[in-house]
Amino acid sequence: MMNNDTVNNHAVNNNTVNNHAVNNHAVQSNHHPVIEITNCKDEIVPLTITPGNFLITPAEDNDYQNDTEIPDRELIIVEQERRLLYTISENPPFHMCILFGIQHLLTSISSSMSISLLVAEVVCAKDDDVIKTKILSTTMLISGISTFLMSTFGVRLPIYQGPCIPYIIPLLAMASFKGMECTNYAKDSNLDVINGTAGNATLTEDIIYDKIGALSGSLIAAGILHFLIGLTGLVGTITRYLGPITIAPAMTLVAMSFYTIAVSFSEKHWGVAAVTTITGIILALYLNGRNSPLPAYNKKRGFHIKWYPVHTVFSILISIAVGWILSAILTVTGAMSDDEEHGHHYARTDSRNEIIYNSPWFYLPYPGQFGGVSFSVAAFISFFVGTLMSVVDSIGDYNATSRVCCVPPPPPHAVNRGIFVEGVMSLFAGTTGACHATVSFGGNIGAIGVTKVASRRTFQVLALLYVIFALVLKVSAFFITIPYPVLGGTLILSFGIFIGLILSNLQFVDLNSTRNLAIVGLAILLGLMLPYWSAQNQNGIQTGNAYVDNVILMLISNGGFIGGFVAFVLDNTVPGTLKERGLLVAKEHELDATIFEEGFEVYELPWIPNCIKNSRIYKYVPIFSKRKEG
Repeated sequence: MMNNDTVNNHAVNNNTVNNHAVNNHAVQSNHHPVIEITNCKDEIVPLTITPGNFLITPAEDNDYQNDTEIPDRELIIVEQERRLLYTISENPPFHMCILFGIQHLLTSISSSMSISLLVAEVVCAKDDDVIKTKILSTTMLISGISTFLMSTFGVRLPIYQGPCIPYIIPLLAMASFKGMECTNYAKDSNLDVINGTAGNATLTEDIIYDKIGALSGSLIAAGILHFLIGLTGLVGTITRYLGPITIAPAMTLVAMSFYTIAVSFSEKHWGVAAVTTITGIILALYLNGRNSPLPAYNKKRGFHIKWYPVHTVFSILISIAVGWILSAILTVTGAMSDDEEHGHHYARTDSRNEIIYNSPWFYLPYPGQFGGVSFSVAAFISFFVGTLMSVVDSIGDYNATSRVCCVPPPPPHAVNRGIFVEGVMSLFAGTTGACHATVSFGGNIGAIGVTKVASRRTFQVLALLYVIFALVLKVSAFFITIPYPVLGGTLILSFGIFIGLILSNLQFVDLNSTRNLAIVGLAILLGLMLPYWSAQNQNGIQTGNAYVDNVILMLISNGGFIGGFVAFVLDNTVPGTLKERGLLVAKEHELDATIFEEGFEVYELPWIPNCIKNSRIYKYVPIFSKRKEG
């Protein structure tokens, strides 16, 4: 019997409860479920829900209205389709959180690997496995701490913070700067000292540490400016002029830059990459809205079949497993070449197992692990431009995340708080020698759209997993052995959806306006043209000053910066109404609550006492809400 029980619509979706009473059952739901009672003859008797207290009463057959039990009948609760399986504030079971966290980790770990390897190349440590291991561990630690702080104290959206494109482009540009080249790599037989030349200098470990120190000091300086932009509320002011017409082309160009990374991973074996992507598409798109049968057990019902969309929520994890198994089959059957110079080397499942054996069990990254810091003007300018791009990137990602999580766009104080946390972590990353900051990662936003799991708790678990992997290198080394084409197939799926989310920002602008179409088109075209020209003409800028040449070359090499700058200037100078530009933001009381799963409460910090919230000083701090609590 289930008299006076609370029926949670999330738990009982599509379940049938036999011979239960329906007297005064409370229904907790964001949606009004459609409830029917059927008797053994399959005659349907619809039920209604009273809006005030959600009491279930039969709309017909009033003889049963006050009965404590309805004999020979079934209570079937058919819920209207939820847009999310778990909303931001909902917490899945702990074991599910672990699996969701691993899924997001596998989506993003390729970025940590590629960035750490890129940093090693920039500082001329390409052949030093010890330094590469330290940089990778530092990258994962910074990512874990940043993700936890962002989802818990920052903007409080489910966002993974990791090394991303806004800092890849400056690093790539710096690698070609005059005086930063690394030439004539040669490694001695003891693998302890790297010898080579950069100008007239001999590359030893000390010189590598000097390069890391110059990048670290410059990143610290840029990080200070980064968190001041958030703490002072400047970013909130910027958002008044930074609309969809600026964000859409800038973020599209940034996201499109990932095609080079996706190609570099996928080209090792296009067949495995295609199978991985197609598996994810089938599970996430073609089978979306369907449930899979799962064996379950409890004391009341014993063994039974439970219907759950497991193929959707774990679509990325399953596609990675399928791609990994396919790579293993091709490896065992000899279908892949075992030549280390062949592209199949990184597609095999046995080619990098030595990483597991050679990695130390534990390592704790710490500030100053690579020695002291110095300062480089060129590196500072590069990082500062990366900081500006990361701010635009973050604003776009916050809005994309709010859309995929079915919550209102973040208010200014939440955006300020998010940028503030990013800046603090940029500063901390500089002290540890990571040589890059952390930015919101678009691939995981796309993964939320695929899996329909937007729980904040999932990303807190993801952060914990990254910290564990940073400290226990044997564990992280296992995941590093994932075949490259499997990672490439995952990037194709997640970033494809992310680019779609970015372009959805244009729905708020008037696409019938010639003004808007011209601005977006020019921004994207110039954002593609100038980087292409700079790549073909590395010595095309000749001002007579090496620093100025490097800075200009780095700026025009950044398609996202060029596209965003052009769109921002044109959007704020060419005449147009706020409505036409998509800058009319609905106020909180004007938002249509029916299109959101949750409201502005998801952005509030729940641990601040009301006495502080109601104080006079509190309202002048831009990173806190201006709402007063009674």
